[in-house]
Amino acid sequence: MDGQSLSGRTARLGKRLGAGTGPAGGAVNAVALLLPEGGETGTGRPSPVATLTARALAAGLARAGRRDGLTTHVLHFRCRGWNGDAAHPAQDAEWAVAEIVRRYGDVPLCLVGTGTGARAALLAAGHPAVNSVLGIAPWLPNGPAATPPDPVKQLVGRRVLLVHGTNDERVDPDLSYRYAERAKKINRDTCRFEVHSDGHGLHQHRSEVRSLAADFVLGSLFHRTYSRPVQDAMAAPPPLGLRMPLAAGFGATLRG
Repeated sequence: MDGQSLSGRTARLGKRLGAGTGPAGGAVNAVALLLPEGGETGTGRPSPVATLTARALAAGLARAGRRDGLTTHVLHFRCRGWNGDAAHPAQDAEWAVAEIVRRYGDVPLCLVGTGTGARAALLAAGHPAVNSVLGIAPWLPNGPAATPPDPVKQLVGRRVLLVHGTNDERVDPDLSYRYAERAKKINRDTCRFEVHSDGHGLHQHRSEVRSLAADFVLGSLFHRTYSRPVQDAMAAPPPLGLRMPLAAGFGATLRG
């Protein structure tokens, strides 16, 4: 089953990773949907580099959650651009959530997006199947002065974590802070981490970001206890819980 057409192209879910694959099979108890980075405009095909980056994270999450029954998919968008009011990635994300439900039934779903994919994930979070959203370097251009700003009411009842490099020159980290600030007012289960001195790709602290992603995704989907930094970020009021530093070496000794 494919998503809505755009010049003959359709959105689709990538290869299933994790539980339910291979000769051993295994029950699928939860799903993480990865939404790759895109651009502000453009109807050309999505970047294969962005897709491979999302697939690497999807594979890591699948390995970490296989025993719990986690399956992951990467969403292949119809085009690489957001394209203004058309919001093509948001449309594709809504289709993908419905397709996950069609395939797997009543299982919890975490949306994991990067850049424009993070914005699409946040907008698609209102579906009842979605229990959590992770936004990595989220592209959120509609600040509080925009008319209208991106909504946050769909995040009520979801667990939300944003992570952003403080030296991001492509996507303004202050706008993700302001978005998180609005979300926190209506949803206490919202937090945001800052990766000091890192840029948009978060390359300097890739292992820490992946460890944070695994901690949040598995904790949200399987009701595990979060690591202490995530617990503290969720519990702390703004600005502390929305400017939580991601410490170097995060993940090396989690719960240990």
